[in-house]
Amino acid sequence: MLNGYKPLKLIAGDGEDLAVVSAYLQDAVMKIGDMAYLPQKRRFAFVANRFVWENAGNRQIGSFYRVRCGVHLDDVRDVKMQHLKTEPKDAIVELLAIDVEQNDDDHLVQLKFAGGGAIRLAAESVNMLVSDISQPWRTRSRPNHSE
Repeated sequence: MLNGYKPLKLIAGDGEDLAVVSAYLQDAVMKIGDMAYLPQKRRFAFVANRFVWENAGNRQIGSFYRVRCGVHLDDVRDVKMQHLKTEPKDAIVELLAIDVEQNDDDHLVQLKFAGGGAIRLAAESVNMLVSDISQPWRTRSRPNHSE
């Protein structure tokens, strides 16, 4: 168990909040099948294994951790995938960043993945909740951004 670990729970209501969420979710990995758009609820949700950056510090070696994390964005009107295949459902993708821009009608939230894929969510507002849903577990390495 990770000493001093406190489960993450964040709410994002604007672009600045979303930048913080993006930093915490950088390098999260998930299965394609663990993402869903629920049009009746106007919700996009996913579950991912996030790297526990708040514990890693500047260390390059040592004990690192991941934790299961649930995320949902509400008030979503439309979802478009770019350069992502929806099959097989157990294919793994790595989240690099989340950003938002606003047009006349919507907030366009974009989830950017390694390899150039993206999911673009058209939402009435930024309304995101992020919660850790498991205990952390050890992982062998820290994500490497020098490659």
